[in-house]
Amino acid sequence: MTDVVIVGGGPAGLSAALFVQKNGLEATVLDTDGTWMHKAHLFNYPGIGSQDGSAFMESLREQVDSFGVDRRQGVKATGVDETDEGFRVATDSEEAVESTYLVLATGANRDLAEDLGCAFDGDIVDVGVTMETSVEDAYATGAMVRAEEWQAVISAGDGAAAALNILSKTKGENYHDFNVPADADEVFGGMADAE
Repeated sequence: MTDVVIVGGGPAGLSAALFVQKNGLEATVLDTDGTWMHKAHLFNYPGIGSQDGSAFMESLREQVDSFGVDRRQGVKATGVDETDEGFRVATDSEEAVESTYLVLATGANRDLAEDLGCAFDGDIVDVGVTMETSVEDAYATGAMVRAEEWQAVISAGDGAAAALNILSKTKGENYHDFNVPADADEVFGGMADAE
């Protein structure tokens, strides 16, 4: 059993995996590598002047892997059910993965959210700012929660919002992921104490 199973390995899914894993929860990512990023070229992602989408994905995967995420490349989720302890995600090539939390990051494919019984607003999965669906502890991110408003930065932000909400629930208080360098007082003149 893992803490968080994430279905989808694009910017939203890997962002969620990065945040939860680096903050002490175990993340498992099921990734068919069907991300639209392979068709993209980034000019509008902050901090990246110009980069091919596939190259960006490789960098993101390396970063996620460096934190020890259990990233299962080429594994497709075929179904999802609620259990007494959380969720059970069936796959096409491995045993099912069980988790306490679920993050759906499958682009515009909303089949798993529909199968799980998540509420919809028209054609999109209905979520709030935390990205939590109507099914407790199940989150939906990226293109599945937006009507034709698909963008890599927004998707990554949705994944981060889901992860921060999961971390807040787990830790029992509002949680933030904000790192301060050891020499912050020298560099920023004491501004680090302001957080």
